[in-house]
Amino acid sequence: MFHLTGFSDCGEKHDPKTLLWRCPCGGLLNVEEYEVNFPIEEIKKRPATMWRYKEALPFWDSSSVYEHITLGEGCTPMVSLDSDSSHILLKMDYMMPTLSFKDRGAALLIAKAKEIDVKRVIADSSGNAGTAFAAYANRAGMTCDVYVPANTSPKKLQQIKAHEATVHAIPGSREDTAAAAMEAVEKIQVFYASHVYNPFFYQGTKTYAFEIWEELNGQVPDTIIVPVGNGTLLLGAYYGFKELLRCGIISNMPHFVAIQAEGCAPLARAFAEGKDQAEPVVNSGTAAEGIAIGFPARHRQILKAIADTNGIIITAPEEKIEQAREELAKKGFYVEPMKAATYAGFPRYLSEYEQNQNERIVIPLCGAGIKAK
Repeated sequence: MFHLTGFSDCGEKHDPKTLLWRCPCGGLLNVEEYEVNFPIEEIKKRPATMWRYKEALPFWDSSSVYEHITLGEGCTPMVSLDSDSSHILLKMDYMMPTLSFKDRGAALLIAKAKEIDVKRVIADSSGNAGTAFAAYANRAGMTCDVYVPANTSPKKLQQIKAHEATVHAIPGSREDTAAAAMEAVEKIQVFYASHVYNPFFYQGTKTYAFEIWEELNGQVPDTIIVPVGNGTLLLGAYYGFKELLRCGIISNMPHFVAIQAEGCAPLARAFAEGKDQAEPVVNSGTAAEGIAIGFPARHRQILKAIADTNGIIITAPEEKIEQAREELAKKGFYVEPMKAATYAGFPRYLSEYEQNQNERIVIPLCGAGIKAK
């Protein structure tokens, strides 16, 4: 029988049905390690969605609730950057139902909420996560409130509203938006569908790693390059590869390279100073709004994942972000500025850190350009 509890920094365990999003001690919640399985031959026969890995996802054995919520998310294409760079692979995660990688985490989190009979959710987001939560919550028959910064792209706001969620535009920083959402959650005691605090979100984004492993015919790349604000994709990918390693399916972990925007890079600063935790910084302005997080709640976990994989954290020059976006578009990939920041930091990695000329590298393209301002 499958059992799942949460545990915090203090080690206390909690039942997910309590709807806690943070331990009473103030610590973060994580998903306790549980048995996972990868029946490879069965996986190959299943539909091309992230749910093909259902034995590695946190649901009770008899649960099929995801079948009523899925929009076919996952199994996005992975293609070469161009004909001269077959070893540099782009994972096109903007080819999702709501046009961003956040569908991985939102689909699983809403399915888990449905499994424990949640009727209403509150989320906060700079746009993409809010859109994903709005879509899946509506499909699950839940009421959804999404808190966003007042300067969020009108296109993203339109998309959230189209999925029948109530939008709350909050003046100030991204952190101010999260604080307003938390206040509402505590006031009305409702489920907090947070892609930062709710650990089930990362159980969805870990399928990114599973897909790379399958698309590379059971191998892992040398290096994973990931944009990092709150770390939702980096941590998910890290957990995913760790599970594959724990099951003996792979023999080594890829190196993780985190990219931060130059104008808001608390993790890059901590890494450069050799620290295992970050300090808050003030966002001095960046086109990569989605990763402009002055103090990521899971900063210690992110830095640990980098250390565990012999990885690095570097910054993308602000003046290179739009240029990188244009270069990707010329190659056929139309992405948001935030996602172009990853590619903008890529040349620095190649010039300062690349291991060898045939190093196999995977870069995510996380959000479609059509969603940008």
